[in-house]
Amino acid sequence: MTTINKTNEMKDMKVRLQTLWIFVMFNYLYADVLGLHDPAVLKELITGQVGSLQISQGFLLGAAILMETAIAMVLLSRILKYGANRWANMIVGVIHTTAVLSSMFVGTPSLYYMFFGTIEIVCTSLIIWYAWKCV
Repeated sequence: MTTINKTNEMKDMKVRLQTLWIFVMFNYLYADVLGLHDPAVLKELITGQVGSLQISQGFLLGAAILMETAIAMVLLSRILKYGANRWANMIVGVIHTTAVLSSMFVGTPSLYYMFFGTIEIVCTSLIIWYAWKCV
């Protein structure tokens, strides 16, 4: 494989990873928006207790940091060099896959949440796989 082909393949993979992060972010966002239209979830949010989770400032800060890592990966997937790109995508992908998978066992998840969660897990798993195999 020539250097030019390898460089083009790297650029294509960076775009693929960036696109997957954008796609998963839209799924996170829309799942949360739908949750605000679910009367059961809305009632729990108002009380500050969702399933076994206490919605505190610390919890919200943790959730913000988690989402910021996905937002940052949209940019970082495009600009990081090979090694850092590979590791960042694998680490953040594992964190997000684990977080979504774990969230499916908090309370009784709704059908729409299971639907979005499955898509999110597939996307973040693809990110991990692409970073492991191809970047």
